[in-house]
Amino acid sequence: MGDHFQVIVDVQASQQEADALAADVRGWLISSGVVSAERTDCVPSTDLGYPPGPRADAVVDLSGWSVPWQDGLDITTGRTVFDAGQGEPMAVTCPYCSVTIDLVDEDFDLSYEAWEPFREVVHGWGEGRDVIIPCPACSRPVEPTSWKWAEDYFVLAHLGFTFWNWPPLRQEFVAEFTRRLADHRTALLEGKL
Repeated sequence: MGDHFQVIVDVQASQQEADALAADVRGWLISSGVVSAERTDCVPSTDLGYPPGPRADAVVDLSGWSVPWQDGLDITTGRTVFDAGQGEPMAVTCPYCSVTIDLVDEDFDLSYEAWEPFREVVHGWGEGRDVIIPCPACSRPVEPTSWKWAEDYFVLAHLGFTFWNWPPLRQEFVAEFTRRLADHRTALLEGKL
């Protein structure tokens, strides 16, 4: 069955901003009753997270959900590779020329030749290195965080909020979340482990 997750990632937060933004949003989520203040063993990814609060159902679409959920919120700050979990990255797009580079072949298997330079970008970010490679189409050097991954398979960032096994988050909630993150550009990753 596995664990499902939804991650709201602040794509623009710098490493210096991440902790303060996380604290602000955490305070808003607690004061509005979306999550509880006391951390518990409610997330599969780390030791402790924030369990659903008394008003958590106001921010999700409960269609098809008949029982309350128990898993909570994990807040991650620091240099992180947020990913969609299962599967392979399908494609990546250059932010400058908008050319999309397919990373899979006609059988939807990962093309190691196409993937290899991008593997270095992703793994380098996770290891604390900025691997800057030129776009295969326009040759402009691209910062690691600037590549656009198909279906947001990867997001390289410093701040993310992972909702474990929650019903689908409402669009209005995600929009308000973005506003609370200083109107930074955000990505909503959905995946399964």
